[in-house]
Amino acid sequence: MSARTALAAGMRAWERVRAALAGPAGEGLGLLAARIGLAVVFWRSGRTKVVEGSWLQVSDSTRFLFAEEYAGVPLPPDLAATLATWGEFALPLLLLAGLATPVAAAGILAMTLVIQVFVYPAAWPTHLLWSALALLLLSRGGGMFSLDAMLRSLTDRQRTRQGIART
Repeated sequence: MSARTALAAGMRAWERVRAALAGPAGEGLGLLAARIGLAVVFWRSGRTKVVEGSWLQVSDSTRFLFAEEYAGVPLPPDLAATLATWGEFALPLLLLAGLATPVAAAGILAMTLVIQVFVYPAAWPTHLLWSALALLLLSRGGGMFSLDAMLRSLTDRQRTRQGIART
């Protein structure tokens, strides 16, 4: 096989891969990766804020951080610590499941903006990445590999059956 033939075959293979990725399954995989990526970052952060062995008991060290290092957050430190901790548990779970994805993504985006503006403004490259993923999920939803899609499909089927039954 000549180099020219091999190159043409490679280009055709690449076009098939690109076409597959441009479809619903490719988009679904990309949105699933975005959901998992954001969920892992925020879940791990949430785990550092609780008493070891508990689910949602905010640790004394977390309360101290919100009173001292994160004092710029415009909320009372205890409230900010509690909201951040709960958000870092609930929102990643919703993202992993793909349930209420736009709502969870909006919450992650809000948390990211608070961190950027009031806590770590120099970490903007990381926050920009988190924001981009959250905005993608906010605008596109959870994709075909999500509970949102499954529930939407069930609802659409039910509406179709009801429409057929009425005729």
